[in-house]
Amino acid sequence: MSQDTRSANTRPGQVKTVTSVSNPVIKDIKALVAQRKRRKEAGLFVAEGLKLVTDAMEAGWPIRTLVFGGEVREQPMVTKAAATARARGALVLDVSRAVLTSITRRDNPQMVVGVFEQQWADPASIAPEDGAVWVALDEVRDPGNLGTILRTVDAVGAKGVVLIGDTTDPFAVEAVRATMGSIFYVPLVRMSRTDFLKWRKGWPGKVFGTHLKGSVDYRKPNYSGPTLLLMGTEQSGLPEQMVEACTQLVRIPQAGKADSLNLAVATAVMLYEIKRNVLEL
Repeated sequence: MSQDTRSANTRPGQVKTVTSVSNPVIKDIKALVAQRKRRKEAGLFVAEGLKLVTDAMEAGWPIRTLVFGGEVREQPMVTKAAATARARGALVLDVSRAVLTSITRRDNPQMVVGVFEQQWADPASIAPEDGAVWVALDEVRDPGNLGTILRTVDAVGAKGVVLIGDTTDPFAVEAVRATMGSIFYVPLVRMSRTDFLKWRKGWPGKVFGTHLKGSVDYRKPNYSGPTLLLMGTEQSGLPEQMVEACTQLVRIPQAGKADSLNLAVATAVMLYEIKRNVLEL
């Protein structure tokens, strides 16, 4: 939240009642929801819903602002979230339904909204240890797909996700919502294609990619050792330079008329196969 929008009446750690949709702090939050540029400049993002807000705070993500609707102010979980946010120096706003509707752009808004600092992992933190699995996504464009992939990465115990090139924003409201809280537990690394290809040369393990050129069934390779799963865009898959970066191309067999699988589904299929031995009961 920009400092110039915080008056003496909206100090961090304080609870303030807000009923106007034109309040400058509310306008700032709405800009974070609507504009990727604003999120990038501020290094902030918005999480909607008590579960996501609670997950973020439990995971230790720095909170700047907590907004809740007056009609839920007495709920124990909301009271606890507000107390935690205040203790961490966040601004806490008790707002009207009209304000929440303007923030979320929905007639039936979530009653709790949080503004958090973005967190990105350093590429140097990608440790190629034995059994480690990382996912690299080349220019993924759909926020729902990206959020679902982060949720799957969390579910199978993979180490994190590398976002390559011009990807969708993982901190867009739609993406954060699709993660169901997993974004707070999955490290995110971003690289340009050029930087990724340079970094890949130092990766000691195998790099697997799904591709129509793949002649090997995805269930056949040996996925032991550090593994990098490289997935392409929803529309065109992996470009040639990324294909060349793969150790092996695999295919997921299909029996029906569909020409391809959804990116999130294909990634999930691959991850569960790669981690099959670990996940077996």
